Amino acid sequence: MASQLVCSLAINIEAIATRKKGRGKANEGTVGAITPPQPTVVEVPVVVEPTPEPKPEPTPEPTPEPTPEPTPEPSPEPSPEPSPEPTPEPTPEPTPEPSPEPTPEPVEETIVVPVVPQPTAEVITFPTPGTYTIPATTVTVTSETTVCEATTTEVSPGTITYGGVTTVVETQTTIVCPVATVETSEGVVTSIIKETTFVCPTAGTYTIAPETTVVEESTVIVYPTPAVVVPGTYTKPEEIVTVTVPNYVYVCPAPVTDLPVPAPAAPTSAPTPVVEAPKPVVETPTPVVEAPKPVVETPAPVETPKEEASTSAPVAPKPTTDIVKPHGPTLGDDTDHWAITYTPYSHDGQCKSAGEVMTDLSAIKQKGFSTIRLYSADKTDCNGLENVSAACVAHGLNMILGVFIKADGLAAAAPQIDELAKFQHWDIVALVVVGNEAIFAGFATAPELANFIVNAKQVFANAGYTGPVTTTEPLNVLQQHAATLCDVVDVMGANIHPFFNSDITAETSGEFAKEQLDLVEKLCPGKDGINLEIGWPSAGRCNGAACPGHEQQATAMRGIREKLGGKSVFFSFHDDAWKEPGEFGCERSWGIGQLF
Repeated sequence: MASQLVCSLAINIEAIATRKKGRGKANEGTVGAITPPQPTVVEVPVVVEPTPEPKPEPTPEPTPEPTPEPTPEPSPEPSPEPSPEPTPEPTPEPTPEPSPEPTPEPVEETIVVPVVPQPTAEVITFPTPGTYTIPATTVTVTSETTVCEATTTEVSPGTITYGGVTTVVETQTTIVCPVATVETSEGVVTSIIKETTFVCPTAGTYTIAPETTVVEESTVIVYPTPAVVVPGTYTKPEEIVTVTVPNYVYVCPAPVTDLPVPAPAAPTSAPTPVVEAPKPVVETPTPVVEAPKPVVETPAPVETPKEEASTSAPVAPKPTTDIVKPHGPTLGDDTDHWAITYTPYSHDGQCKSAGEVMTDLSAIKQKGFSTIRLYSADKTDCNGLENVSAACVAHGLNMILGVFIKADGLAAAAPQIDELAKFQHWDIVALVVVGNEAIFAGFATAPELANFIVNAKQVFANAGYTGPVTTTEPLNVLQQHAATLCDVVDVMGANIHPFFNSDITAETSGEFAKEQLDLVEKLCPGKDGINLEIGWPSAGRCNGAACPGHEQQATAMRGIREKLGGKSVFFSFHDDAWKEPGEFGCERSWGIGQLF
């Protein structure tokens, strides 16, 4: 199909930094501010040369006839007298050629070529560590168009299938829809929108025009997806990005508008199919590559592995800890161990009884914690919402409730919202977390998650909850999508795990985590940040300078408690023998209850 639109989005398939267990690296640096250019028009110098008068063809010179000497009779015989040089025959004057008109000097003229800007994300590669300022942007769109949106996905080594357009059909159908792809010309890779026709032979779910590549190490791939832009004015505030590694690839969020974003147009077909409107999705690599998260048979895990965070220059800690005070329970406190994660599983992965949950939470209360984080409100997940909330009420503990989003997407998570609509103990709830690294895992895009959060907040409000709602992601994901998420969350939540940064030791983990939380707190002006997952393993293999062990775990916990214990959720109450060991053999060994 003919190309419909050419976008200036380069596809980058390169390692930003090796991220362990599928976590993001966030970066901090100290170099002075650098402002990359943000052109809206391109001034193209064009050399315009006036057309000269046509130059006449030169007349070939005739062979000159010897001109006779001015004597009555020319002598044919040469002079007998020696002469140093023979007297040359006189040459007739050549006929002068016509002089062409003088060629005027080229005149340089500047033609202003208007560039139609689109509110799309911008992929920027920062060549050196430092602090970079990305200027504010305002884009006005006058007509609806389909553009190339930048999408990023963290992948593990292997064959990766990504991109494309997914649609659901109920009968044999021919789909005509726009897809984003790339073309290479003279070494320049350009993202473009093409219209494609796809025949769905039977009813089912189809991904149209996905891409496949092979990666040799954990990396972040950046690729185009189609997105519909409606008329309006789109704005993006100034951003400051700190970088500590060379060639760091950053996806600058797209400008946003106050107008509602329409759903993608349904594909045309003949005959008219009964289909869902196709929308750009990331075909997550889990079907073709071993997923970075641990997989268990029963029950499905709700705790996720930790991120690899980045190193940064030492920053002096703030003298006091800011505390958000919502409707009821405080979000954070002035102690050094405010909250801890809890899942109602036994060591072999079976569901704990209500009595066992009651005993665990009694022990947690005795250790001085005031708040429990529960990841899921799924009734089939060991009946955790009912049993854990009952134990919290009995022991005077507050709760951080969760809506857990898995690979089956947002629609499959919706029943958890319904369960929370019937919840009776909102007076002990300090925070609701909708999604745990759902964007990072590829289970939802940032706009999809933002819309899901808005709808969930309305349900919670109707049920009587007026406290804060958020989501949580690794810091680098929050940096990329702050423009989308800041408007829908009440506090910015992050999962910060120093162990998954290979430059961090147990001794430096507290200072490092505090620096990361400081960055989180700057993402959404006027909104606080909270650390919703942090810990250190007691067993496994070293990740560079980060080594697990009982002594190292105790050392790390002391530093973390000192620097940010009152604004962190510790991970986790007990070891989880039912998990897979993971890359560093440490996924079963994060229990820290014995240290308090």
